[in-house]
Amino acid sequence: MRTFLFLIALMAVVSCKETLKTEEITSTQAENTILQNDNPLIMEGENHFKDIQQVTFGGDNAEAYWSFDDKQLVFQSNNTAWDVECDQMFLMNNGDSFRESVPKMISTGKGRTTCAYFLPDNEHIIYASTHLAMDDCPDTPLKENGKYVWPIYDSYDIFVADLEGNITAQLTNEKGYDAEPTVSPQGDKIVFTSDRSGDLELYTMDIDGSNVKQITYELGYDGGAFFSPDGSQLIFRSSRPKTEEEIKEYKDLLKVGLVQPTEMELYICNADGSDLRQLTQLGNANWSPFFLPDGKRVLFSSNFEAERGFPFNLYMINTDGTGLERITHGETFDAFPVFSNNGKYLAFSSNRNNGGGRDTNLFIAEWKD
Repeated sequence: MRTFLFLIALMAVVSCKETLKTEEITSTQAENTILQNDNPLIMEGENHFKDIQQVTFGGDNAEAYWSFDDKQLVFQSNNTAWDVECDQMFLMNNGDSFRESVPKMISTGKGRTTCAYFLPDNEHIIYASTHLAMDDCPDTPLKENGKYVWPIYDSYDIFVADLEGNITAQLTNEKGYDAEPTVSPQGDKIVFTSDRSGDLELYTMDIDGSNVKQITYELGYDGGAFFSPDGSQLIFRSSRPKTEEEIKEYKDLLKVGLVQPTEMELYICNADGSDLRQLTQLGNANWSPFFLPDGKRVLFSSNFEAERGFPFNLYMINTDGTGLERITHGETFDAFPVFSNNGKYLAFSSNRNNGGGRDTNLFIAEWKD
């Protein structure tokens, strides 16, 4: 459940945050109307983008994840022009673009799906789905008591499917929320989020669904986890309520299957949960982190510089917490950065070039350090 896209960016949320000194940011604010590199999709200051291609052209499209051989990507979309009512999984070849054509759907078309990821054989994916509980899309509450929320569907389970859309295995069948699975680049482990303990914690399991282990234990929503390139570490987002009021609010929302994602920081730990530490202390929402290929830096989305909840931009930070650098300079929403396994390309989602509307599209940028 790492999505809901522009909605979080467009909410006018005012929140307390730590003041960050300007010298801590190594790239300055840019005039977003000025473009560079003769590519109208690249804004001034986006110096890590050598080139960029737009992949989708309507609806909400996100979480594009590469096959292990970098030849294909799987992503989720609710584009009604593709005959879906809520998020389903679609397959594309690297280099495809869908201005006129429709990609191949490889989920069931039933219920709501989220968080697909390739398995090491490049012939199967894992993803979470509610289709066993209902054929229709579940309701999507966006506010609770005037505050923005994410639904935590207790009907999500994690499935394996081939690239024709045939489900070949069910990896979880516990009561409650099991979702957000990602696979280690080493091809041996899956990390996912579950509320089977009564709280939203991270778990790992072997690639076949066996050997399930809980690896986080502190109160709060731990989710959106990714392995480092060598599989030794995990980076994830977390909301960690501290005050009595925050704890009560968190628990009350969780009882009705909701979380509030407006205050999140990034945490890093070993793949077994040891040596857990907080990576960011920026305030507001810091999320969708992903390791760079060197394993020493992390790319993530944040609105910590925003006064009203948006824009969200991409930032880079060293795993020791130093070297914070702003990567994108949009005025709305950039998130879900994912590097190809060869480190040459970055897939991400953005509201750029959508004619001022609300569509969130996929982009693939050629990366340069």
